[in-house]
Amino acid sequence: MNLDTKKSLSITPWIVGGLVLILSISLFIGLKPILMPFAAAGVLAYILNPLVEKLCRYKLPRAVAAMMVMCLGLSVMIILLLIVVPMLINLVDNMYEKLPEIINWIHLTFLPWLNQTFHINIRWDADYMMRTVTQWIKSEDVNIKDTASKVLPVVWQQGSSLIEWVTNLMLLPFLLYYFLLDWSRWTVGITNMIPRRMLPTYQRIVGNMDTILGQFLRGELLVMIIMGLVYGLGLTLVGLQSGFAIGMVAGLLVFIPYLGAFTGLLLATLAALLQFHGWPGLLMVWGVFAFGQFLESFFVTPKIVGDRIGLSPFWVIFSLMAFGQLLGFVGMLLALPLAAICMVLIKEGTQAYKNSSYFRQQPENAILQGDEENSI
Repeated sequence: MNLDTKKSLSITPWIVGGLVLILSISLFIGLKPILMPFAAAGVLAYILNPLVEKLCRYKLPRAVAAMMVMCLGLSVMIILLLIVVPMLINLVDNMYEKLPEIINWIHLTFLPWLNQTFHINIRWDADYMMRTVTQWIKSEDVNIKDTASKVLPVVWQQGSSLIEWVTNLMLLPFLLYYFLLDWSRWTVGITNMIPRRMLPTYQRIVGNMDTILGQFLRGELLVMIIMGLVYGLGLTLVGLQSGFAIGMVAGLLVFIPYLGAFTGLLLATLAALLQFHGWPGLLMVWGVFAFGQFLESFFVTPKIVGDRIGLSPFWVIFSLMAFGQLLGFVGMLLALPLAAICMVLIKEGTQAYKNSSYFRQQPENAILQGDEENSI
């Protein structure tokens, strides 16, 4: 086999891989409207599949194990929604009812402290602000009702979107079950289709992807649950109403760097201002988030996820925004898995490039200079 044939064989897998990637992206974009339940079921199945495999090792039929794990996973999600959503609705209602108290607290407590501490003179007409906010709320209420009266007929005529969402939610349990049931058969089938000469490379790349995805997704899921409980129980212990719901929201948003803590801190601060009317309660709430951030940054995330994943906060935020822009909600569901896969492929491509003769080849003048030195 001559040199040109060897080069063509070494380039062929990359050409085929690039074409498959382009085709896959085109299919994803074209099928975006129907991909949401499949993407959600696929991500959940990947996270839950090790539990199915573990149950199968105890001689449990895979169909039974898949059904048990599917019911367990969906039950946990439904219970969280039933607990968190009513609490958040109650929090919004309380904020609306106690809006005058917030304005009075800002006028009588916060502004005097701010002026005295920083030696400034900020004045605020609380009565005028209250009238303005009240008029704004009333106008917005009228606008919402007027807009709803105009939008409802359109929604009624174009009810396919609502039907589509309901259908997707109904499909999710079935898709999740069949993903879990056939996961091992699909992976074995794909492996059997790989050319034997490329099998070691395929197994290495897929193994690296599985390591990164498994550590990141399952690790982040565990971090989200732990931090949600830490924030939720901490806020409940300091006596904050709806504290558990706020803490769970902050914990579930931990996978987006800094957004979870910032959102939870903002909601908890507003709730504390409504309830405690003073600095002691507010400081206790801030102490919960300070402790949670310290725990997450130095103990929970390093121990569970570790530093081997390689997905920095910059790439996490960028991947969520980029894939969300390309594929919408489906892209946000698949953003982190796709980012991890891209990272592995980039590392493999970089390593192959550095090992290639094109990268290692020395300039001709350097070779000639070396030959002259050897001849001397």
